Amino acid sequence: MRTGKRGLLTAAVTVVCAVTVLAAPGTAFAAPAPPPPPGTTASVTVVADRDLEAVREKLDKLYRAAAVATDEYNAAEEEARQQSAQIVRLAKRIVEGREELAGLKARAGAAAAAQYRGGGLPPEAHLMLSDDPQEFLDGAGRVRQGEHAAKGLLGETIRTQQDLEQYAQDAEAQMKRLEAGRKAKAEAQRKIEKRIEAAEKLESGLEEEEKEILARLEQQAAAEAQASWLGSGILDEIRGGATEQGGKAVAYATAQIGKPYQWGAEGPEAYDCSGLTSQAWISAGRSMPRTSQAQWKQLKRVGIEDMRPGDLVIYFDDASHVGMYVGEGMMVHAPRPGRTVTLAGAGSMPILGVVRPDADDS
Repeated sequence: MRTGKRGLLTAAVTVVCAVTVLAAPGTAFAAPAPPPPPGTTASVTVVADRDLEAVREKLDKLYRAAAVATDEYNAAEEEARQQSAQIVRLAKRIVEGREELAGLKARAGAAAAAQYRGGGLPPEAHLMLSDDPQEFLDGAGRVRQGEHAAKGLLGETIRTQQDLEQYAQDAEAQMKRLEAGRKAKAEAQRKIEKRIEAAEKLESGLEEEEKEILARLEQQAAAEAQASWLGSGILDEIRGGATEQGGKAVAYATAQIGKPYQWGAEGPEAYDCSGLTSQAWISAGRSMPRTSQAQWKQLKRVGIEDMRPGDLVIYFDDASHVGMYVGEGMMVHAPRPGRTVTLAGAGSMPILGVVRPDADDS
């Protein structure tokens, strides 16, 4: 994987570094403005850029809030799946328990019928009326066996009834949790849509030239962060190669480049950030937590200097975003609404840490 991707990734690093140089602080993106009138301290362009920088920061906050809500939505969705599956399993057990109970009742009824055919006398009475000692001894053994069987039948019936009651209680509890999960999911969806709507409204109020400048400001912020990260010399320490499964996960993720971001999506036509990373590793034969926060909590953590292609890079203090490291200082991720799956600098956002899905292959 490393040799096959090296050309692409090296080129991507070159582009990022080039953007960093072109977008260095103080670089003017708009056409040169005439000299400011005497007494003024800032050009209109600088003021406009400063205003758009504020817009960029506000958009970033809105989309990050949407990402947090998306994690909440995905967590509620995953829990609902598990609860629904548990309810199905409990329902199956209830059906099986009822069938077993019906069988036990039939056996008890057959025993009662046999006693009726014997004149309604218990087995002990029949033995007392017997004149044959051997018949008495043989019968006594059968009576004991019958008593044990009757007690066993009674005990089994009681246990089956208790199991049925417990299954019913568990199913009711799961239904309540499922309903609570549905409400949480609906609330998360409301949050997502509200944040995205606010961001889209903010963007729609911009002129085309402003949108272009805003895009450059976004690129500049990412490029500066990546340049700072690379400037630390981190790539000199990152030397790990992908495992076989890691290579498969990277191949899957990079094959999705160009597909749109969609919150809650797990492919194959669109993805959110954790939908991309989880499906990539599932395609490689690994079960995976669904959300970026769960991936951060449940998977093994490794040092940034030890990461290798296929590892997941978790971003921001709240673990609200995730990308997959592909090597050469780059990662692939599904950024946010309005964007597509793309390659980006692994250090272009604040890194919380790195986790390894195939830690047992180390």
